[in-house]
Parts: sequence; structure tokens; C-alpha cells
Amino acid sequence: MSKWLFQDVSVAFLLLNLSFNSVYSQVVVSQSERVMFYNVENLFDIYDDSLTEDNDFLPDGLMKWNLSRYNKKINSLYKTIIAAGEWEPPAVVALCEIENRKVLEDLIYGTYLTKFNYSIIHEDSPDRRGIDVCLIYRNKLVDIICYTYWIPSKLKPQDFNTRSVLYTKFIIRSDTIHLIVNHWPSRRGGVLAGESNRLRIASMVHEKVDSIFKSNSSGARIIIMGDFNCTPDDQILKSLIFSSDNEKSLINLSDSLADKGCGTYRYMGKWEMIDQVIVSRRLLSLREGLYTEPNLFKIFSPDFLLKKDPKYPGFTPLSTYRGFKYQGGFSDHLPVILDLKVR
Repeated sequence: MSKWLFQDVSVAFLLLNLSFNSVYSQVVVSQSERVMFYNVENLFDIYDDSLTEDNDFLPDGLMKWNLSRYNKKINSLYKTIIAAGEWEPPAVVALCEIENRKVLEDLIYGTYLTKFNYSIIHEDSPDRRGIDVCLIYRNKLVDIICYTYWIPSKLKPQDFNTRSVLYTKFIIRSDTIHLIVNHWPSRRGGVLAGESNRLRIASMVHEKVDSIFKSNSSGARIIIMGDFNCTPDDQILKSLIFSSDNEKSLINLSDSLADKGCGTYRYMGKWEMIDQVIVSRRLLSLREGLYTEPNLFKIFSPDFLLKKDPKYPGFTPLSTYRGFKYQGGFSDHLPVILDLKVR
């Protein structure tokens, strides 16, 4: 029995409330599957990894990261995933800022998530701090065909010191999905910080998507999601988009919400749409099997993930840290979700 299983009474109330929804809603939900992306803000364990720069997140480090804070973080993240699924947690949850496989095992085996039979796709990235991009997926709903991690081919592995891109091909509801998960280099230190690597990664993803299209003559169901550390109107992100009107093109579903001033990350009182979902046009136009629609992309922003911004008007994500100050929240990003319906 998990030591976190009923640590927080609010989880029991959440599950109880979900169980009293209408039978009609059950039928609707059963005809769709949910995919989620979440930048979880530095999910480190409390142990030193001599190969990475994780010293800040040790018990004697700058952030005073300890077992109590770690357990609270794991508990917070599993509650978010449960809540994001409404009836059940999502079929696929893509995550970034994960230190290693151990923290994922604590998340899916040491919490209520163990009930839902999640499995893990994870590989250590070349990032200096040791934070990775990964997936957890419900193995009763998702059949993995293959996965791999990409880095730009023109670079030697030792010259690439940021997050690799995760590509996973899987079957869900008898249809094949190509999922590409990103965590592009940060612009911390200015707009030009990490620009060259962002350009290389965008070019690489564009080439890989082109190859997927070429190997699928009638188009392909492609989902590109992640923390791009730039907004939809950024030229580098736009360079990734295939802009033709045929089935072999890409649509950024995040555009419309960004145009309305919505976002997943708040900087100096302004929401920025940096966690995004891009899909192939075919996924929008299919008349049978799995498909999606622009309105099925959402920012998951329940009240418990937010707090009043202490400096600017409005609300901001309730993060684990604000600067160097621990405040015990969830993440400095909001998750995004995409529903895939069946026709």
C-alpha cells in the first residue's frame, strides 16, 4: 500500500465527486482518449548525481530540497494528473524537467496512479542539469510500437548539452499516433540565449516530420507537444510548421488561445503560451477513427493550480518555488491537454 495513497483527504473527495457525474458523461468520455503535457518544474530526487549539475536540489543545496518537500511534490503531481483526466487519468502523459527514472517510479508506483497501470518511457538526456523529457502511458490503452530520442545529426553528442526530443509511435484505439515531445532550450539570460540550439532542434523536428509524411502517402496522425520556451508567433517555431493546405501540413492549436491572451507560464504579469500542441492536418480532417478538433485543446487551469500574483494583478501558477523561496506548490507551468475522439 502506497505511503501517499490517502495522505491528502482532498483526493478522496475529488474521486468521490467524479463518481457522481452523469451516466451520459461516462458514455461521452469513453469515446475519447486524453493526451497531456506538463512541465513539472524541477522534479529532482534528493540524491547527488555526480554526472549532472543537481547540487542545488540536495538537502544541503541552495533550494534546501529534502524528503518532505520531495514527497509533497510527488503527491501534488499525481493529484494534478488524476484531476486532469476527470473520469480517469490521461492515456498518455508527457513530462519534462524530470531528473531520472526513479522519480517517475515514485510517481506511478508510490501513489494512487498505481491503480491505472502506467508504464514509463525515459532516457537520460545530455542536459547539464540532468532534466529529461519522458512519457508515462497506460499500457492497457496504449500499445508502443517504437520510441527513440533525437538530437541534431550535425552535432556530436558531446557538443549537445540540452534536452533531446522524444519520438514515440504507438497505437491507441486501433490507430497509429506519432508523438513528438519537446523541451527546447531556455531563454533565461535573454532572447538570444540558446537560440542556435533552438534553431537546430526546430530544423531537426521539421526534417523528421517530413520523413513521417513521406512514409505515409495519405498523411499521418502527428502530435508535437512540449515546452518550446517561445510563443506561437516566434519565427523559429513558425519555421517548424508545414503551411500547405493538404493533409501533409501542421496546425498549431495553441495559436487561438495565445491570441486571446491565455498562456501556461506567467512572466512579469503577462501570460505566455510556451507549452503548446501542434497537430497534423490529417488528425483534424479524418472522418473515421481517432481525430481531434481545435476546441479539444485546452490549458488545464483549475483553481488549485493557481494563486494570486503577489506582484501583478491577476493569478499565476502556484509553483514549488518562487525564486529561491519554497512555497510548496505544483509547478510554475500549467499543463495542456488534447482530447482524441473516435468517429
